[in-house]
Amino acid sequence: MTQAPARDAAAKRETSGLRRVVTASMAGTVVEWYEFFLYASAATLVFGTVFFPPSDDPYAGIIAAFLTYAVGFIARPLGGIVFGHLGDKYGRKRLLQFSIILIGVATFLIGCLPTYAQIGLAAPALLVLLRFLQGFALGGEWGGAVLLVAEHSPSERRGFWASWPQAAVPVGNLLATLVLFVLSSTLSDEAFLGWGWRVAFWLSAVIVLIGWYIRTKVTDAPIFLEMQAEREAAKATSYGVLEVIRRYPRGVVTAMGLRVAENILYYVVVTFSIVYLTQVVQEGTANTLLILVAAHVVHFAAIPIAGNLSDRFGRKPVYAAGAVLGATWAFFAFPLMDTGNPIVIWAAIALGLVFHALMYAAQPAIMAEMFPTRMRYSGVSLGYQVTSIFAGSLAPIIATALLGQYGSSVPIAIYVAIACAITLVAVAAARETRGLDLREIDAADRARTESTATVG
Repeated sequence: MTQAPARDAAAKRETSGLRRVVTASMAGTVVEWYEFFLYASAATLVFGTVFFPPSDDPYAGIIAAFLTYAVGFIARPLGGIVFGHLGDKYGRKRLLQFSIILIGVATFLIGCLPTYAQIGLAAPALLVLLRFLQGFALGGEWGGAVLLVAEHSPSERRGFWASWPQAAVPVGNLLATLVLFVLSSTLSDEAFLGWGWRVAFWLSAVIVLIGWYIRTKVTDAPIFLEMQAEREAAKATSYGVLEVIRRYPRGVVTAMGLRVAENILYYVVVTFSIVYLTQVVQEGTANTLLILVAAHVVHFAAIPIAGNLSDRFGRKPVYAAGAVLGATWAFFAFPLMDTGNPIVIWAAIALGLVFHALMYAAQPAIMAEMFPTRMRYSGVSLGYQVTSIFAGSLAPIIATALLGQYGSSVPIAIYVAIACAITLVAVAAARETRGLDLREIDAADRARTESTATVG
């Protein structure tokens, strides 16, 4: 009779501890994506005017700003490699604390930069440097945040729990958009371009400290601590990006393929849509940002629901549904935006984010289940971040260039559909891992390593 209450108490403690880990991961992720997406929004609204030479082409400054935006994506794989290697060696928690401070400093300094009118080409050069630091820090953030949760989660609920750090991304985006909305709607255009946008970047200092403090209150997962002790006892050095490429190339390539459609769809929906609405539909900046705020709320709600679906029906069916639906989105979404009706525009963007959620929610679980603990941080970071160089970083640039060249949204829709087709191939190649125990992956990796050593 006494065993049942004891089990219930232990289960409650375990759930409470898991929720604390989820909160810590989400807190830092909200902060870091607030800052990353703040840059994305500012690139469409401010940076083309403030940091680059004047031009008669309305898209020239925007494309130039997007190119500096892309620098952050180029830096992300480097950050993923460095943070992944160190995170597999020293733990997820330490690297997460460092990454949040680094991205916070870079973002605050962007708010302090002088303009092109003040220092000429040195302005965009400094912007590129700070953007690189942002991307480098964010490259290490994602893998650590999702693995901290995934490795603490029970096997049968990993999809749901690990989706919560993903849900923090629209929260960060929502905050960034909301702050810019308040500033742009309360200030004159002159004041907003002159100094108002800087306030949004300076606010990052406050939320960085909050996120860092929350992350001090958690520990690495038992499975990682066990692996770390085992590795130290054996004096093993077999971890890091080179090892994961050598041992698990299929996992890395598959993870990259899974990322293509999700990454491209997201940045077309939330970043390029700002360009389309303000330049083609002639929607006001404040109204556009308010529509995006409402759409981010839907995205936040959809992600854990999709994560739960991946636990019930499997990672692959949910991911494939997101890719198929995502392929249709741009064909109907941009004509809906052309109506100029705010509710219709919101519905179009919100649907895109729901389709995205079906892919995005399952990513932490399916990628974590591809690699053993000793190299999981390196594996998921490499597969996730390298793709961003040619996917998310270029998506707004390619979409803007296609719009300028053809004056139509159809080429953009075809571009998104091709990306979704690539991801469907990756889904077909992936293994179904729903409910898999991470210790089974470690055991299989250990046996594989021992077999290779025996043969050698």
